[in-house]
Order: sequence, then structure tokens, then C-alpha cells
Amino acid sequence: MFTRDGASAIKKDTDNTMRLCQALGNPQNKFRSIHIAGTNGKGSTSHMLASILASAGYKTGLYTSPHLVDFRERIRINGVMIPQGKVTNFVNRHRSLIEETQPSFFEVTVAMAFDYFASENVDVAVVEVGLGGRLDSTNILVPELCVITNIGMDHIDLLGSTLAEIASEKAGIIKPHVPVVLSERDESIAYVFQQKARKMNAPLRFASTELAVQACEPSGIGLTLNIVDNIHHIANEIYVGLAGYYQQKNILGVLTAVDELRKLGWEIGEEQLRYGLAYVEGNTGLQGRWQTLSVDPLIICDTGHNEDGIREVVANIQATAHHNLHVVIGAMRDKDLSHMLPQLPKEAVYYFCSPDMPRALPAMELKEEADKYELKGQAYSSIANALTSAKRAYADGDLIFVGGSNFVVADVLKEYK
Repeated sequence: MFTRDGASAIKKDTDNTMRLCQALGNPQNKFRSIHIAGTNGKGSTSHMLASILASAGYKTGLYTSPHLVDFRERIRINGVMIPQGKVTNFVNRHRSLIEETQPSFFEVTVAMAFDYFASENVDVAVVEVGLGGRLDSTNILVPELCVITNIGMDHIDLLGSTLAEIASEKAGIIKPHVPVVLSERDESIAYVFQQKARKMNAPLRFASTELAVQACEPSGIGLTLNIVDNIHHIANEIYVGLAGYYQQKNILGVLTAVDELRKLGWEIGEEQLRYGLAYVEGNTGLQGRWQTLSVDPLIICDTGHNEDGIREVVANIQATAHHNLHVVIGAMRDKDLSHMLPQLPKEAVYYFCSPDMPRALPAMELKEEADKYELKGQAYSSIANALTSAKRAYADGDLIFVGGSNFVVADVLKEYK
């Protein structure tokens, strides 16, 4: 398992997934789909689009990874997780196929998801890429629409050491004649997508060129955004029921994707769009995106775990009123700490910890790396002990932030489930 062991668990092609799905009758061809890639924001974007489509009356599958608390989070229909019996039945029914094929954990999960969506006759499935794009198991789909959120430095050992190399891997999901929406236009790598789209005769739109967020304010549990259409010169106020200022980047891609779907004949009314955006968490079960776990003490978690993700987390921390900041943090061995740690606030107190898996960086090693950037704190034997210590040090008006890794957030979410 990549999530547990790292790069050694990756199989860098789609061959096994194709073999599995061929034996299952090619379920990926029996439903329409939307394919979503990107370094950051693809999970939020997937959930927002799934919520909108379900609100518009479509029976909507959603495949995402990794899960945080329950494996079944990865495979949902209209927000409801795949039943446990469906998971065990799939494995038992296809045990000989699995043993013969020797797929990775992710490959089996993708085949299971596609088989489930086909058997349940979904109208559409929103499918999030696991890693990269070109060689990802999900890339056997021929979707209605491709969405690529943003490109940042992550998984450089697998995807490349430059933004252009990483962009090329993400662009690998672009299919012949299938429209593609880019949430952000980065001039330094825009040509990568333009060249691939031209080669595939795929219509290409850059959302951040067409739309812009003029204002963004916290409202209720989410954000109220004033969005300007640069082409038609009109402004529109939209409420998104997700916190985290980084959602203003994702929303541009989502709105442009919905516009493209409407052009393709999908019936999505304005009220359905607004309802879907307002109730993303309730409609899809999204967790871990600037999520408030407790008000007293104030505990907020976020799964941002790379250079761009940490930058957005720090911006949210700065925008959240607090006195003292307590940071419960862990990281994986394969993360580029030299780009992540310098962004973290030096005035915080750090509680270094480590998820219980081989891929995790030991808490003491993380502390030693953090010391180089003047981030002060103690290493703890477990995530639970780190959080307990942060709570003991908490005073009224403080903020406890939990993050650095999906698996740190997942461990803490279990306590607040």
C-alpha cells in the first residue's frame, strides 16, 4: 500500500487495472464520468462537483483517495458509502482473479469502485486521480470532462523534479476530443496543457482566466464569494459550505466545469448549483478540509501536506483569530520538508508526532528537521499524546491546529467521529 509503504508499493502503469476490469466486463465503460487530477484541491473539487450533480437529480458515484477513517469513504453513491457487504463480496467473488493478477491495493480498489458504480447504474461518477494522472489506475476512463486543479511540487520522486514534468504527468488524463478545465493558469507551465490539448483535439479552458474572486468572506460554516465573470463582465455572489480560503481557487474550476457540463447537455439549474455548493459536507461526507473539530478548545484540522498545501494552511491560520498557536504535526518520509517547514510560523508551539506506519517520519527526526528552521516543540510517542499535551497547554483564545499529513488528521478524526 502506497499510503503505508510509499513508492515501493506503486505499480507505474494501468495494465493490471485493465486486466481486472476486462475480467469484470469493463465496468468503466458502463457509466459516464468526470475525471479530476491536480496536486492540491482535487478532493474538494471532486466533492463539490459530486454534490452539485446529486443536487441536480443525477445518481452520482464518487471515488476519492485516500480515506481518513473508513475504507468505504473512497466509494460513495449520492454521499452514501459502499456497504460493507459489497466490499467483502467483491473480494470473495473475485479472489482467484486478484491472486492471479497480483494487483496493488489501489488497483483493486479502483476496479471495485468501477464495478460498484456500473452495477448500481449510476448516471455519472466523479473520479479523483490517486497519484499523477498519466499512469494512474483511474486513467482507463474515457470521461465526459477532465478537470485539473493546480500543479505544485509533490511526489517529486515519482512525478518529476520540475513543475513542467509534474504538469506533463497530470496532463496525461487528457483524452481525444474530451473537454478539459484547468482551475489555475500558471504561465510557466500553461504550454504543457495547451500542447497536450492540441494533440488530443481537446477543448481547453483556464478557469482563472475566465473568472476571478473579487471578495471572499467567512460566512456560517463556509465562505461567501463575489465572483466576477471576466468574459461577460458580470458579478455573482456564491456561498460555499466549506471553510478554508483556498476554496476560492477550487470554486473557479468547479463553476467552469459546471458551465462546460451544461454545454454538453447536462441539466444543472442555478438553484441546484447553489444547493450543491452550500451542502457539500452533508451531501458527500467530505472531511479534513479546514474542519473545526472542537470549539472549546478550538481545534481545526486540515490535510494539506505539501508545499502549496502548507502555504494555504498557514494563510488560514493567520486569518483565524487566536492568541497562542499549538501545532500538532506529523509528516511522511517522502515529503520535501525543506520546502514545507520554512513556511510554518516560528511563534507556534509544536507537538511533533508520527502515524503508526513504515512510511511515516519518526517524530524525533521531524523535530530535528524542524529545529533547523527555528520551530520549537517536543516529540511525542503518539498522535494521541501530542494532542493531549496541546490540550493541556491550551488557554482561552488559543488555537490548536492538527495537520502535516492525511494520517495525522485521520487519527485525530477518529476521536471526534
